[in-house]
Amino acid sequence: MSFSPDGQTIASASLDKTINLWSKDGNLLKPLIGHGDGVLSVSFSPDGKTIASGSLDKTIKLWNSNDYSSTTLAELSSGVYSLKYSPDGKTLASSSGDDTIKLWNNDGKELTTLNGHSSGVLSISFSADGKTLASASADNTIRLWSTYHTLITTLDSHSGRVYSVSFSPDGKTLASASVDKTVKLWSSNGLVLKTLGQHFDKVYTVSFSPNGKFIASAGENKTIKLWSLDGKELKTLKGHTEAVQSVSFSLNSKILASASNDKTIKLWSLDGKELHTLKGHNATVNSVSFNPDGKTLASGSNDKTIKLWSLDGKELKTLNGHSDGVQSVNFSPDGKTLASASNDKTAKLWNIVDGRDLKTLEGHTSRVFSVIFSPDGKIIATASDDATIKLWNLDGKEIKTLKGHSRGVSSVSFSPDNKTIASASFDQTIKIWNLDGLELRPLNLDGLLVKGCNWLHNYLQTNTRFKETSEYYLCDDIKTNASQF
Repeated sequence: MSFSPDGQTIASASLDKTINLWSKDGNLLKPLIGHGDGVLSVSFSPDGKTIASGSLDKTIKLWNSNDYSSTTLAELSSGVYSLKYSPDGKTLASSSGDDTIKLWNNDGKELTTLNGHSSGVLSISFSADGKTLASASADNTIRLWSTYHTLITTLDSHSGRVYSVSFSPDGKTLASASVDKTVKLWSSNGLVLKTLGQHFDKVYTVSFSPNGKFIASAGENKTIKLWSLDGKELKTLKGHTEAVQSVSFSLNSKILASASNDKTIKLWSLDGKELHTLKGHNATVNSVSFNPDGKTLASGSNDKTIKLWSLDGKELKTLNGHSDGVQSVNFSPDGKTLASASNDKTAKLWNIVDGRDLKTLEGHTSRVFSVIFSPDGKIIATASDDATIKLWNLDGKEIKTLKGHSRGVSSVSFSPDNKTIASASFDQTIKIWNLDGLELRPLNLDGLLVKGCNWLHNYLQTNTRFKETSEYYLCDDIKTNASQF
């Protein structure tokens, strides 16, 4: 049930598939008919011009309060349990039996999906300032979420696929590498500062040195280039016999590692001297990463393996577990865990001491091209050919999906302050995202779910369509637990 903002009209939702509009003295003004199953939630927009309704028919409808015409948002994967407008009226939140909350703009476009609950989300509510959304679920938890829109800006000056992005250590500059044969340097507000165009072929990788003094880039022409921050070319490193896929600086900024299609990793001093060639992979080496401890190096290859190396070129360990080529490897900030991303659609977390496969992150629907830890080590980001970026906690649980690219996402990079993520895509753009919208904290306040289950319980138990399904028993445990309060 929902009051209009002027207090003159009441909207009620019914299991008879209708929404009824009533005057405040109890007279029926208008039935709104259009849903194909019971309507569980209704909400007026703050300006009173729109009525949103959510139904077990898996749809959300937006009704014009003047002529009662309606539009239907994209069909969801489960029934809609709750709807709420934000106080400013710019965002509509919906919760569903598919364990998710979705945020929509006034045009009916999905802004984001909030993942975290493990059972149907029964009720949602905005805080008065609109900055926080609370959700109550059949998983016996209440969760609090920030509601800021996650996409900050889109950088679109490249004329070809963008393969790599990297933030400078001070967070003020972003570097990008593209098949348009250039490296671009961007300011924090999205302006192109410099275009480095001396590669003369596709550029696949770019990286800042940890001391912030150098930029390395490499690609199809088999060489690595070192640049100063003002875009001056300092050195060209030659030695690989095929394209270079990845470059990585050691933490002390004294050694550069490169990974190549020629199946080798090379270690270089910054004066251009080749120090070691690491051989052991039997296919293209896609990624290389230094451990923050400065003692080991990890590499990922199309031969489906990850290898750990000492800096003198000795192979220490081979990690097996992926069923397809490994596209990306990155160490956690404490150096104890390695993350890997693969063409098998998964990312994995590894214990580097004993080589154990700790967690498998499953959720992408296509190849995973990039994986990286946040600087504080609390979040893992993955980028995929399915056009999304996913954020995960250290338990391997997906906490958010960032949608906005129209083609595969090839690379992700965290800003040093943990506040933003840059993503590079085959759609020729770089997008900058903030980390708002992540779950703030889960609250185990089981008793607060009683209200949501009181009205849903009877419907589920008496509607024969739900018998012997998981939904049939949705509120059983919650009702039992709630009686203890």
